[in-house]
Amino acid sequence: MAGTEEKPDMQWRIVGGLVGLAVGFLSKKVLSFAWEKATGKKPPANTDSPDVSLGEAVAYAVVMGLGMEVARIVMTRAAAKKWYSWKAAAQAVQDEIKD
Repeated sequence: MAGTEEKPDMQWRIVGGLVGLAVGFLSKKVLSFAWEKATGKKPPANTDSPDVSLGEAVAYAVVMGLGMEVARIVMTRAAAKKWYSWKAAAQAVQDEIKD
């Protein structure tokens, strides 16, 4: 049902945002390095420039888009899994203390 899903808490929103920023930064560095090694050229700084061929601009956009999104999904899911396991463990400890 729509509307029955639990909203993420503020702590996870902050952690998830920080994970996203870190993954975006790191994956761009790694993909730029890989692009340079594979093509022998630096990644295009401006894909709209007439100095960059259309094929190169499109290829760079595809590589960066796919690479960064896959990295973001994998790391966000891993962080969420760890976050909720820590949260469940903390809740279990609190419940044990109350009893």
